[in-house]
Amino acid sequence: MDESAVVNASPLILLSRGRHLVLLREFATRVLVPAPVAEEISARGMDDVTATAIRENRWMEIVPEPAVPDEIAAWGLGRGESSVLAVAAANPGMTAIIDDLSGRKCAACLHLPVRGTLGIVLAAKRRGIIPQVRPVLDDLLASGLYLRRSVLNEALKRVGE
Repeated sequence: MDESAVVNASPLILLSRGRHLVLLREFATRVLVPAPVAEEISARGMDDVTATAIRENRWMEIVPEPAVPDEIAAWGLGRGESSVLAVAAANPGMTAIIDDLSGRKCAACLHLPVRGTLGIVLAAKRRGIIPQVRPVLDDLLASGLYLRRSVLNEALKRVGE
């Protein structure tokens, strides 16, 4: 594992609420959190589990808000999503971890590596970090992850569950 990643708020929130933030650390050796994403999470309050996780886990590196290229700004995404994609675009090969569908489409159009929360869980299974996907997904679904049943079933099928 020598991958670098930049992460948006929803994967951080879901993984920390579901008590699976370690999967993000196992996914990439360097995990960047753009300042707008950190601000969005801190606005949830000091006692919020994700805000606490960002403060306490020094392996997540908060980086300044980047200049957003016009080709990203044209998508009209939020500051967090735009910042994640701008950081990924400025660092070739860096994976953008983002759940927002518009953000994922933008990343695809710009040929940026992108994964969502589900992709992090599937990668953890493939790498032998977790023995099964279903219990982790159950935790994440209880924490607010929304997946269509067909997407959930396809993901489980891909990892033999």
